[in-house]
Amino acid sequence: MRIAFFSDCYLDLTGGIVSSINAQKAALEKSGHTVYIFSSGYPRSREKLKELAKNHIYQIPSCKHFFRPLTPVSRRPKIIENWLIKNHPELKDFDVFYIHYESGCSIAGLRLGKKLKIPTVQVMHGREDMGEASLIPFGCRTLVATLLNWFHSWYLPHKTAVHRDDYYADTYAKARMWTLMVNHANFADLVLTPSEHFRKKLIHYGVTKDIKVFPNGYPDEKFPPNPSIKQLKPGEELKMIWHSRVSAEKRIMPFLHALTGIRGKYRLDVYGGGGDLKRAKRFSNKHQLNVHFHGDTPFAEVQKAILDSHLDVLVSYNYDTFGMTLIEAEAAGVPVFFCDPDMEEIIPPDSFIISKNEYPEEMAKALNFIFKHPEKIAEMSKIMLEHRDEVLISRRIKALEKIFNGIIKK
Repeated sequence: MRIAFFSDCYLDLTGGIVSSINAQKAALEKSGHTVYIFSSGYPRSREKLKELAKNHIYQIPSCKHFFRPLTPVSRRPKIIENWLIKNHPELKDFDVFYIHYESGCSIAGLRLGKKLKIPTVQVMHGREDMGEASLIPFGCRTLVATLLNWFHSWYLPHKTAVHRDDYYADTYAKARMWTLMVNHANFADLVLTPSEHFRKKLIHYGVTKDIKVFPNGYPDEKFPPNPSIKQLKPGEELKMIWHSRVSAEKRIMPFLHALTGIRGKYRLDVYGGGGDLKRAKRFSNKHQLNVHFHGDTPFAEVQKAILDSHLDVLVSYNYDTFGMTLIEAEAAGVPVFFCDPDMEEIIPPDSFIISKNEYPEEMAKALNFIFKHPEKIAEMSKIMLEHRDEVLISRRIKALEKIFNGIIKK
């Protein structure tokens, strides 16, 4: 098959979407398929663009001076469409357009697929309603969400309107972001989500296209060989690791607040950057927390740190639809700590500690339970190791190939 990925979240970024795309690209190419990736990105020299092109990765026209926080912004979708037709006429012979995210590059991929009569598969990765709420100041959220809808509706029809309710669209801003997500998904021929819980939410708010669940996978070439069972001895320091963004939506600050209430020796290593990094450092210094910040770090080093930990931490709440952090921990045989019950779908039963709710006091209580019962670490680690082969992308890619073949034959 000839498969073209379109994503506004890829070049110059890190995170779950990037990891997911990289793993799938490598697995599909290993199976003999041709894979192109088109993404917005920061300005590059011709030499660097040529280097990317050797791996069939192409930077689409992007804004030179205007960027959303941490994310390069593409030019208008019509400009991207014209650029794609001019520079990549071979796309008319591709089998599938595989769309990730919901901004300019992704919109262009969906529209071009319709024009060329090529099946489009849209992956709904995340909760844009919660993303907007965490990144935009309180007084500006409704305005920003309205403007985003306005821009989006220029290019894709908004036939479905989501109204404020008591479920997940409990503000006007969130309702508008759900409106954007639903109408984006409905423009595709098929929709994928990484989890069943997100699939149900999309259906609730009006996605009428067929939605299939395809969980993210771990790249085979980075799979840690033969990790051992993690063990915490009574009185030993609990080694925890954070390797998500250090940002509001990932809730680093509530977790640091929780650390002020735990009764036991611990060490937290934080890998990655983000908007709350300086704030987190100040809070940790002020309260003399045993927290060590490493910043953006090559994944090989992060993986070594995961393997040396007792507990992997992901405390986002009502935000993540999958949580790549969790399967990176599973591959290493490391138990996980979270507070969002939706995440129970992602990893094996009895391999995690979950707090009663998302507040620091309950997170502290859950961590204190581990100090009282250190043997739980080995029990959870053993379960993780027994199931870890299930997360390999090579085990999951056949399901994606079947999905693609099914949409091509329609």
